[in-house]
This record gives sequence, C-alpha cells and structure tokens, in this order.
Amino acid sequence: MPVMRILTVGGTKFVGRHLVQAALSAGHEVTLLHRGRSNPGLFPDAEHLIADRDEPLKVLAERHFDATVDVSAYVPRQVRALAEALDGGGGHHVYISTVSVYAPPDAPGYDESSPLTDPPADPRTERVDPSTYGGLKVLCEQAAREAYGNLTVVRPTYVVGPHDHTGRFTWWVRRIARGGQVLAPGPAAAPVQVVDARDLAAWTLGLLEERLGGTFHAAHPAPPYGFGDLLEDIAAAVAPAGTTLRWVEQERLLAAGLDGRTLPLWAGEESPQERLVGAANSAAAQATGLRFRPVSDSARDTLDDTETPVPEGVGLDPRRESQLLQ
Repeated sequence: MPVMRILTVGGTKFVGRHLVQAALSAGHEVTLLHRGRSNPGLFPDAEHLIADRDEPLKVLAERHFDATVDVSAYVPRQVRALAEALDGGGGHHVYISTVSVYAPPDAPGYDESSPLTDPPADPRTERVDPSTYGGLKVLCEQAAREAYGNLTVVRPTYVVGPHDHTGRFTWWVRRIARGGQVLAPGPAAAPVQVVDARDLAAWTLGLLEERLGGTFHAAHPAPPYGFGDLLEDIAAAVAPAGTTLRWVEQERLLAAGLDGRTLPLWAGEESPQERLVGAANSAAAQATGLRFRPVSDSARDTLDDTETPVPEGVGLDPRRESQLLQ
C-alpha cells in the first residue's frame, strides 16, 4: 500500500487518537490539526498543526493531503470552514457522524437509507445539546456532501474502549469490577450497540486506503441486543465472584431523578421507538471490512486503561445506589 499523507482534524483524545495510531503503525505520514490542549507530546513522529478550528485555519493554506478525517465537527460552519481552508487539497474526505442523525426507526435492523431526524428549528444555532445534537450532525453531513466530491460518512453508535474521555462505558466497567449488588436500570431489553474505537479506526483507515465513498453504520452487536446483554458481557469479563445485577424499573428511576448521565448509556425517558436507533444494521460496513471484537474484550482493555478518568458527574454515587437498591 503506497504511503498516504493523512490529515486528522482532532486526533489526540479518543476516536482520532486510535486512528492516528493505526495510520502511523501502517507507515503513513500523519498531520494532526488540533488545539494542543489534550495529551501534549502524543505522537512525536507525526506533524502537529496547532490551531482552533473555530478561527481562520491559515495553517492549512496551500497544503495538500491524500485524505482527511474530520472527527470533531459538531456544527456545519466548522465543516464549511475546513473545506474552504483546504481549498480542494484535502483528498478523500471522511466525516465521522453518528446514528443520532436518524428519526426513530420503524423497526430494528434499519439501514443507512432510513429517514433522518429534523434539523434544529433554527439552522444557525450552534448550541449543542441532546435536543440539537442529531439535527446539527444532519446539517454537518449535508455541508460535507456539498463541499467534497469523494466523501465517506461514518455513523457510529456509542464508541467504547481505552482512552474514552466520555466515561460512559468506562463507568459501567469499573462499577461492575467493584462487585457486589449492581443497580441495573431497566428495561433490560432496551436496544443498545457499541463499537470499539480500535475497530473503528482500523476499518476507517482501510476506507481511506481504498478511497471508498459511501455512508456506513459502525454498530455492534447485531440486534436483538439489549442493555442487559451489554451489562452481562461486561460482567463476564470483569466482575468478581458474587457480583449480581439488580434490575430496577425505569419508572422508579425516572421518579428518583436519574438520567443518562447518572446511569450512562441508559435509555432513560426514550420511547420504545426512539430506542430502536440502538438497533442498526451494519452489514454495509462489514462488507467493506469492518470487524468487531467481543464486548467482553473491550471491557477488559477498558479496565486496564487506568490513565483515562471518568468525568465528574458521570455515574451513580455509591451511597445513592445503595439507597435505591434498598
């Protein structure tokens, strides 16, 4: 495989970090465009361009790359500004999106042609929160399609594994590894899917090397797979003897004021149809080479990653958990 010049927008935190590692390991030349705030000193063998993408990207003037991966655009202005700065010199473009772009599907196993959610009521808004996140990603995808002729859109579900700065999967791994009675939020059958960042990175690099365009889901395991299955797979990997999952009804937890931050990855107030977004069909991606490791392997490796903290406020306080289980 010829050596490629690859630009990653981001690349020092999580998804981008694993992609950069995969590209360097494959012998490619990598340039990271980032603010220099996360993990300084990471990847000394790569080129680092220090810039804030919310400001003019003059560092990209007259630069040329074989491929560009954008892992950090949340509003369409950022997509358009990057395209303008590259001015046709970015090569094959990959935009990392999300399955949150979909309207609630009619059934599990939906594919990439499923209807998308509505954009925000104010398309100029740059407030990113649960009510605008999916719609803004829809607008980002549209801006990328307008800007780039050769485009790949990757729509992952929850990304997990070592270096996960969100702490969502990590919190469950560490909580179950402590053992005892673990509060498990119902319903156990609520669809959920994950993808290990290392699998996502290796596959995305393959897409770049083949210059393969299209839109693809990165979601695992195949439905039906529920939140109970996820916790059981984690427990099989890290739980000490005597650990038990104690299921608590959704209604009781909502009445107690719990949400998807205190109980990460939990469906919370989502309707049964809204939960089906966590039941995507990834056959198209698998046909292009995406391979998934077992969830249990991701759990073990996440537990071994002691350098990445779970953010403050993510997860249920042990005393609160004990009260709810009583």
